This record gives sequence, C-alpha cells and structure tokens, in this order.
Amino acid sequence: MKAHLIQRCWVTFSVYVIGIYASYLNRFVIKGSDNIPYSGPVLIASNHISAYDTIFLPWAVIKHNPLQMLWAPAKEELFAKAFQRLIYTSWGAFPVRRKRDVKAGRLLNDLLQDQKVMLFPEGTRHKDGQLGPGNRGVGKMIYDTRPTVIPTALIGLNLWRFPGFRQDAAVVFGASLDFSDLFLLADCKETHLLIVDRVMQAIAALLTEGGADCGWK
Repeated sequence: MKAHLIQRCWVTFSVYVIGIYASYLNRFVIKGSDNIPYSGPVLIASNHISAYDTIFLPWAVIKHNPLQMLWAPAKEELFAKAFQRLIYTSWGAFPVRRKRDVKAGRLLNDLLQDQKVMLFPEGTRHKDGQLGPGNRGVGKMIYDTRPTVIPTALIGLNLWRFPGFRQDAAVVFGASLDFSDLFLLADCKETHLLIVDRVMQAIAALLTEGGADCGWK
C-alpha cells in the first residue's frame, strides 16, 4: 500500500496542526527521534496509555520525517461512521477486528516490507500507565518481516485533560533492537514470545529512564 503525494501532504499538514497544540500550547517533549531511520521498513512499537496516543505519536515521528506516512492499525469501531472513516483512512489508519484478523495481518506484513508502521504491542490501553504484556502476534510479525524495531515510550499523556494547556508529556524513541540471535531460532510460539518480550523490556527501560513507574516486572 502506497500513499500518493496529496495524502502525504495532508498527513504532514495535519500532524503539524496537532503539534502546535501538543508541543507549543502544551509541553509534549520528543526525545530520541534520531533513532528513527529515514527509509526502509520501520516498526514503531509503543506503550499505550491514552486514546490520544494515536494522534500525538504521528506528530513525533513525521515532524522529523515530513511527507512520509506512519501507517497504523486501529479498532474497527472507529470506522463505523462515514466521516470518521474518511478522516482515519486519510491519516493512514486501517481497521482491525478485536480477534484474530488475517486480512489486517497480511496488510501489516506487506507494509513492513518498506514502510513505517505504528503499533501498540499490548493491544489495549492501560490508562494507569502500567505496562502490560506484549501480544505474541507482534513477535510473529517481527520474525516474519524483520523490520527495524524502535521501542517507544509515551509518558504523561494519560494525565492530560482536553482542552488543556501547559501540560507535560513526553515520547522517547529508543535505539533499534537486535533480534539476530532470536531469528536463528525456530518459527514457533516460544520464539515469538521471546521477541515480543524483548520489545516490552526495552519499552519498560525507556519508561523507567523517563521517570515513569510502569510496573514492569
């Protein structure tokens, strides 16, 4: 799936409008953006603490990668109404069913051949800021597609009120993860779990370094 120039211009314009609110009217700090490759398949793997993660995370990525897309799976309920479906689709989101969605899985695998994708490995929000376990399916996807995986920590957005001003939050992009040892293992459940656990451990470390109590064991 490719985005035409008009769509990429629209996305860049949209995230800059969002960025005015996030980083200028509020204090949404972006750290480690240099860790995100400009090209090639990239998976931005983040914790999920707020409904607004899907709005502010693209700002943090595309601010330093203008005119690019950051594709994202989203729950199918968001696409029920025509206007919402139009907006979310124009921003690079696509619907995913709650249970196993083979079609969405294939689309993700296709995108991770050469595109940037945003994903929340927990699969659900944790408004209390606690980090939950990663979904094994994410480990399988990484094993199959071998993208550059950037662990990402969102901090403080779960405490924001909207509309609000001068609120503090941050996103931290870590260094890309090395799975070369795990890619030598068999394509099985245990290997997929080891891969996603490595992702979650890296996110937990970023949260801890950023001063967040994520509750990760």
